[in-house]
Amino acid sequence: MGPRPQDVISHISRISKRALVSYIIDWVFIIGVALIGYAFYKQTPNQHPFSLSDPTISYPYTKNETVTDTTLVLVTLLAPAAIVVLGAFLFVPGTAAPAGVKPSIAQILRRKFWEWNVGWMGLGVAYAGAFMATQGLKVVIGRPRPDLLARCDPDIDNISAYAVGGLGQSLPGAATMVWYKICRNQDSNLRIDGFSSFPSGHSSCSFAGLGYLTLWLAAKMSVGFPYLPSYPIEGDNHHDDETSIRKRGAAPPVMLMVLAFFPTCTAFFIAGSRWFNYRHHAFDIIFGSVMGAFFAWVGFKMYQLPIRRGAGWAWGPRTGRRAFIRGFGFPSSLGIDNWTYKSTSRDELDGSIAHTHDGRNEQHEPNNAWPQITVDNGYENDSHHMQEVYQMRQRPPPSPVSPLSDGPAMV
Repeated sequence: MGPRPQDVISHISRISKRALVSYIIDWVFIIGVALIGYAFYKQTPNQHPFSLSDPTISYPYTKNETVTDTTLVLVTLLAPAAIVVLGAFLFVPGTAAPAGVKPSIAQILRRKFWEWNVGWMGLGVAYAGAFMATQGLKVVIGRPRPDLLARCDPDIDNISAYAVGGLGQSLPGAATMVWYKICRNQDSNLRIDGFSSFPSGHSSCSFAGLGYLTLWLAAKMSVGFPYLPSYPIEGDNHHDDETSIRKRGAAPPVMLMVLAFFPTCTAFFIAGSRWFNYRHHAFDIIFGSVMGAFFAWVGFKMYQLPIRRGAGWAWGPRTGRRAFIRGFGFPSSLGIDNWTYKSTSRDELDGSIAHTHDGRNEQHEPNNAWPQITVDNGYENDSHHMQEVYQMRQRPPPSPVSPLSDGPAMV
């Protein structure tokens, strides 16, 4: 079952000041990671020795790049950020009609701002992480670009003075590895940019920003493969006959697929341009693309609900009591007993009273009913989740710090 709009909107309206401060600190760390990447960017990389007869670094130097650094930032960072803002205010609170009281304008606006915030936080985690990792590796590796010799203008009359390895000086046909000082051109175009081939920053940043945007759009527009949920989640009132099973899923419109995957196609073009501009070797581009896609996946999964079951919503905020640390002794920081879980008293967990969905109180036997648990993350409770929580609560606590003593969350 998907989250109910009134539950999702109600939860965000109760975010505490403590949780708000924790998210401000999150932004400080995201910006800090990006600044570390910029500090790496300003460093002179290691200059890896090279051979003057190496064909892989003998390509011509193209002054005009297809995708400049300015264009890269506009397309892969600023454009996704603008689309997230626009989408957050257009898609939220969604088209599903709330089952309960209609939320107020203030609640809807808070939810819109929350979706905007976490949409940007995911993008920030993806982009800042990819940028820092890329620039750090460039400094450490110092791999020559494919057009290094065109930048170099080597002093071929004094090769022996700059040789650092190889048998070319004594064995005919063997290679001689030389130091970058053999180059007559010693400006930053050679010393810094000429040895910044691995990994491709255009590729990593493209797939981090635009790959994240593809995932975000797919979540908001429900662009995903049709699937069959497990029966414990859906209930046992469905039968796998030839008619019903075909009607339980359908492919999204192709138009939505094009909209969702267009950013990723753009990322492929940007990455490919680094090849035909002679700026990177093939492995530099592949590695940068995979790394950027990994950070995009991390940024999306940290803040957005699953594409196939999340109904387009983001995860709710942390509770005030657990805004900075989850604590030791809890079964898990994720899942049912997550950051936003509100503990229920032991009497309720023993099954003395269970609240039904229509608001009536009914008496149940302790071992024959699954008590109602308050989960403040926007999901409706289902029997499968109730069974897991009830069984978990029947086990003795793993440490003196028991989740049963946590008390109601301060939101």
